[in-house]
Amino acid sequence: MTSPAISSTPAATGPTDGKRGASPTRRGSQVVIVGGGPGGYEAALVAAQLEADVTLVERQGLGGAAVLTDVVPSKTLIATAEWRALVESADELGIHMGELRNAALEVDLGEVNARVLALAKQQSDDIRTNLEARGIRVVDGEGRLAAPDTVTVSTAAEDEIELHADVVLLATGASPRVLPTAVPDGERILTWTQVYGLDALPERLIVVGSGVTGAEFAGAFSALGVDVVLVSSRDRVLPGEDADAAELIENAFRRRGMEVLSRSRAAGVVRRGDEVVVSLEDGREVVGSHCLLAVGGVPNTAGLGLDGAGVATTPSGHITVDRVSRTTVRGVYAAGDVTGVLPLASVAATQGRIAMWHALGDAVAPLDVRRVPATVFTSPEIATVGISEADAAAHDARVSIVPLARNPRAKMLGIHEGFVKVISREGSGSVLGGVVVGPRASELIHVLTLAVATRTTVDQLASAMTIYPSLSGSIAEGARQLHTPVVD
Repeated sequence: MTSPAISSTPAATGPTDGKRGASPTRRGSQVVIVGGGPGGYEAALVAAQLEADVTLVERQGLGGAAVLTDVVPSKTLIATAEWRALVESADELGIHMGELRNAALEVDLGEVNARVLALAKQQSDDIRTNLEARGIRVVDGEGRLAAPDTVTVSTAAEDEIELHADVVLLATGASPRVLPTAVPDGERILTWTQVYGLDALPERLIVVGSGVTGAEFAGAFSALGVDVVLVSSRDRVLPGEDADAAELIENAFRRRGMEVLSRSRAAGVVRRGDEVVVSLEDGREVVGSHCLLAVGGVPNTAGLGLDGAGVATTPSGHITVDRVSRTTVRGVYAAGDVTGVLPLASVAATQGRIAMWHALGDAVAPLDVRRVPATVFTSPEIATVGISEADAAAHDARVSIVPLARNPRAKMLGIHEGFVKVISREGSGSVLGGVVVGPRASELIHVLTLAVATRTTVDQLASAMTIYPSLSGSIAEGARQLHTPVVD
């Protein structure tokens, strides 16, 4: 996994050595948080725990895009697709559906999406209940910086209020990128936030973009029985992931009937009646019933008052932050996708917590992106942490790979695809990174994440006993392969 650079903030002052924050804990400090996604609500919980007076402003709904239109809905849809795929593979295990097979595999997308949205709302409601139980004031509205110590809020009731703040956290997230030649209409041309309005499966879905979002949705809809075309401008799908993992996923896509168009950049998307036409830069056209655009996101900074308050942004429009979430203005912090550090809900939450620990004087460790695990929720999943195999040589590292196909637990479960990679430093044997490709890789990667975070050696990792049979046994096997024998 390649870690992007985190912008420095020369105008900000204060310690970032992980020992103490900017000042002693300030009971009753006024904290205003703009944005109620993971970065915002986790920050609010920390600030309340540190006895600050906390107000959280959210315009869309608590949980933000992560809960309402992105992570929770998409992973719920993917989980549904997984169940259908499991039923399809039941014959291998000796379970036969007989005449019931076709009826059992019918997918009512309207019902699926109703459940998806209900779960998202339930999660959002649970977050509000938790925040209010901790004494956190929640204001429904849109906030912007009037000054570094003042947030103006246009409320849902169309009132305007001003909130004084000793500390401000901006956690407004990001939105799907919209191209001028491919404008979503919410019916046939869709962003990933709009697919939950569909009440029937697309006959032929064209997914533009083969990064994480595109690959996840392409895989999910294919597993639901949809004819899917994945348009990729790069040589392979998931160009930012481990090369072996990406190749495995692309081969799995093709084997399951998906059409993958590599080195095919989309020039535009138009709707013609009940069809959509995707024009490629080489002159070809791809026709389908629906098109899903997955071409990245843009930070939600418009109207946030950054220029007037002196908050610097990067060329991409993201808010510039350091490793403790400070912006270039004293007392103003930022967290989550609006910062462009890593587009992960877990990172947003961590940035938000770090911001409050630092601002309110608690012990704090700066964010280390090398220790951040990430997962692509395809089938099988790809989970990574630490340095990649591509960077191993530069870190004097060795790599082992263990195919899951030879794992006894995998055989019992009918798992044929996937592997475990362990990357360790030559000499010391400390674990520097890892890759897990397989079912529930998002759960298995925690072992390697802990090893990276604590500088565990491969010998220590191998000596920790695993259950037999278990998929985690392959992690221990990978570690054993990297053992360096003692030579007299």
